[in-house]
Amino acid sequence: MTAPRPIFSDNPIDRASHLRMDDAWLADSLIDPQTRYVPFRNLNALIVPSERPDAPMDIGWQAPVNVAEFVGDGAICVFLGLMDGAPRYAVDVSSLDDKHEASELARAGRFMEVRRVSTRLGFGIPAILAQGRSMIDWHKRHQFCSTCGTPSKSSQGGYLRLCTNDACGAQHFPRTDPVVIMLATRSDQCLLGRQPGFPPNMFSALAGFMEPGETIADAVRREVMEEAGIKVGAVHYRDTQPWPFPSSLMIGCRADAESEEITIDGQELEEARWFGRDEIIASLENPAINLEDQKWQGLTVPPPMAIAHHLIRDWAFDND
Repeated sequence: MTAPRPIFSDNPIDRASHLRMDDAWLADSLIDPQTRYVPFRNLNALIVPSERPDAPMDIGWQAPVNVAEFVGDGAICVFLGLMDGAPRYAVDVSSLDDKHEASELARAGRFMEVRRVSTRLGFGIPAILAQGRSMIDWHKRHQFCSTCGTPSKSSQGGYLRLCTNDACGAQHFPRTDPVVIMLATRSDQCLLGRQPGFPPNMFSALAGFMEPGETIADAVRREVMEEAGIKVGAVHYRDTQPWPFPSSLMIGCRADAESEEITIDGQELEEARWFGRDEIIASLENPAINLEDQKWQGLTVPPPMAIAHHLIRDWAFDND
């Protein structure tokens, strides 16, 4: 049984990175009538709600004229790439205040939290928002040069910040934080843990940030040992998922456990357990399971928007 791809994957935009170096083309594209912008206000994206609950929502794409006051020197505006041959940008409109409530931009849709609405968006739309949200968040966090403290400025379509101090001239590029998330398995069981803030009965795959100078496999082995006291042998890469909160890349793996006795760290996990395949399948297949269903007393796993769900599901049904 094949599950859908993890959300925030499959971006339909051609990033066209070669165009980021063409200052003349970028300047023209900002006002090109074919260009469209996705506005972000306090990292919430402009979304057009659907008329029916079962219909997908979409981005409230805006023409250049509608966001002109938010584009220019000092603005946070990022070239996302080309879609259907036309430029696409993300623009920060956080300065939008009450005086704009009657504007064309305010009437175009609603500013909504990306994570909350991601499962109701059309195919590929969450990936576009992941790209835009992560980039705008990076610009907001890196207004000053980390080398000398001088204000920095955006360059190359938003994919570079330059120190404005000529004596320094440091270049700063967007960063992505790699996170390993792994399903450790042994015989017909898989290892899941729960954090203190999880909903009742929810368990998930273990995860943790990679450290400098560490391979993916070494990070998997370290995290499983640190969090659950389980020794891991072979590590198998499965898939990745961008996670734009603020800018992580979840690296999904399967890990072959070589021990069974669990010793939790008491810091990140409050409990860890081995679960049999039948119990996992029951959790995945029971249509009554959701985070609001208080009648269900069995295991609950993360929803399909999380790569943990896909790791668990692939193991439960594929057994490869």
